[in-house]
Amino acid sequence: MAETEVLVVGSGPGGLAAALAAARQGADTILMERFGCFGGNITQAGVETIAWYRHPQTIEAGGIGMEFERRAVQMDAAAPEVQSTSHALNTEMFKYIADRLVIESAVCPLLHCSFVEPVMDGAKIVGVITESKSGRQAVLARRIVDATGDADVAARAGAPYTIAPLADRLGVTVTFACSGVDKNRFMEHVAAQPGSYKQWATDTTGKENDMFSPYIAAPFQKAKAAGEIPADIEIAGTWSTISDGGEASCLNLVYMQGCDCTDVRDLTRAEMDGRQQAIWAIRALNKYLPGFEKARLRNFCANLGTRESRKIIGRGSLNGAQIRSQARFEDAIGIFPEFLDAYGIVILPTTGRYFQVPYGIILPQKVENLLVAGRAVGGDQESHAATRQMMCCAVTGQAAGVAAAVSLQEKTTAAEVDIKKLQAQIRKQGVRID
Repeated sequence: MAETEVLVVGSGPGGLAAALAAARQGADTILMERFGCFGGNITQAGVETIAWYRHPQTIEAGGIGMEFERRAVQMDAAAPEVQSTSHALNTEMFKYIADRLVIESAVCPLLHCSFVEPVMDGAKIVGVITESKSGRQAVLARRIVDATGDADVAARAGAPYTIAPLADRLGVTVTFACSGVDKNRFMEHVAAQPGSYKQWATDTTGKENDMFSPYIAAPFQKAKAAGEIPADIEIAGTWSTISDGGEASCLNLVYMQGCDCTDVRDLTRAEMDGRQQAIWAIRALNKYLPGFEKARLRNFCANLGTRESRKIIGRGSLNGAQIRSQARFEDAIGIFPEFLDAYGIVILPTTGRYFQVPYGIILPQKVENLLVAGRAVGGDQESHAATRQMMCCAVTGQAAGVAAAVSLQEKTTAAEVDIKKLQAQIRKQGVRID
């Protein structure tokens, strides 16, 4: 089908950032996506809260992740986020915003195109086999960025990876939206009975416990007590933007454990079970939550929201203790606030603390010409509570894109690129490294 210098597979926050960064660094770049729009978790799973952790003292990395938010604000496609100083994105408009960013950066777009297998030359990956309406074809590339989220390219190319036992993995979500919400009545109820992080977090620094969280559980507990939701189903979670027109655009209430994101039968079951649980949730909201009496389903999001599966074993590592201790690395490619959210841990960056992201976690072992961006980067499970976040995915993605381009320009491998030169170019793209 095509030959290029840099191929990015997957277009979530990590992949989109990687493609933009590579192209802006001067590399011919193709961005390949299996669905009909770019944006991944934002546009497919409908997650609008890209930086819900942000508070007045938060120190951000800058770069393309922040650009996503700024462009949304500029294009009237964002609203103030309810628990932070960030903006919630209009996830439908972000499809168009992503298009504009791709066009403006001269990235070659390739939608409706699925990755099938890597094309290998010994230990080097030199392209991928694709499947689309055009048939089975190949895209050859000198550098490839795996931004699939599940390390699909890396795993099939033979890169070592870890995957937690299913019982220990984070759950999946069917996010949905409702219309017909009485916003004033609902917000009066929230003001009278505000949620907090201590209602659902088990590991905090203490300062998070009484902070406001848009958490909903009581309506579903009442529905279970009344026999309206099965006893073995746990529904609870958060709301986000409520528009003046009465649209609740991101209801993250259905959380299902025991789904293997790399198993098509599990994904099928989770999509269908999740829609059933969303209907139960809406009925409970109608009956037990002030302001939602007349709420109706507006839409299910287009794709299951997934949080955890394969993680590469990188040439460097990152662990939870390093994140909690503001770790610094010689091969830093960006920073991220001290923000952890997973496995019952909630640590919010309210005091200016941050850690450096090491280059080694985006470099898989045993495969050359390949970089990994997004939630599949290397590290232990606790560090995953930080690196899976969309803004951190953008940090690793931007670094992967710059590294791919710089290694080509310097005629070296991605693993052997001069880290000082790489850091200088990352800084030029507006990313804070130290």
